[in-house]
Amino acid sequence: MKMKTYWKTVMVLLFGVLLLTACGKKYEALPINEDVDICAICKMQVKDDAYATQLTTKDGKNYKFDDIGCMHQWKEENGTDNIGMDFVRDYNDKEWIEYSKATYVYDASLRTPMAYGILNFKDKASAEAFVAEQGVGTIMTAEDLASHDWKQNTEMMDMMGEGEHGHPEEGMSEGMHEETHEESEATTDSGHK
Repeated sequence: MKMKTYWKTVMVLLFGVLLLTACGKKYEALPINEDVDICAICKMQVKDDAYATQLTTKDGKNYKFDDIGCMHQWKEENGTDNIGMDFVRDYNDKEWIEYSKATYVYDASLRTPMAYGILNFKDKASAEAFVAEQGVGTIMTAEDLASHDWKQNTEMMDMMGEGEHGHPEEGMSEGMHEETHEESEATTDSGHK
């Protein structure tokens, strides 16, 4: 008789634990799709690179950004109470990291898509290694970013050109491809005349 009561109690407890576990929301970073993902703030294409960030609201809406500065601007405009989880990517291996757990390096001279100059790292050792190798940068935590100035490097924005996205390698090669294509059409047209 005591064994039956024991097993009933165990089963009820297990069921309760399962229910509690199932009710807790787990937020995961979504993959970047360069064909359709547009930054929620600057409306530029979100590249599948180390600068991409994203957040998911408690009601399940996902917003992607091409630069951590754009994500910060979204938080300023919309508040943070409804954010379920926010993510950044490790600069070295593009692994998604929770915003609050990442370590950051800031320097105005660091080139990022929207010229905010902040890079994300999965741990402090990686950030320190980057600063030692590059010779520039201030190491910051998510708490430090809360009081950060968040200014864009306007000189860098000017260098990137008005309306251009801050992924210079892709932007340059696309522009060169378009020129080459136009030149080849002109050559083809002149050859047929």
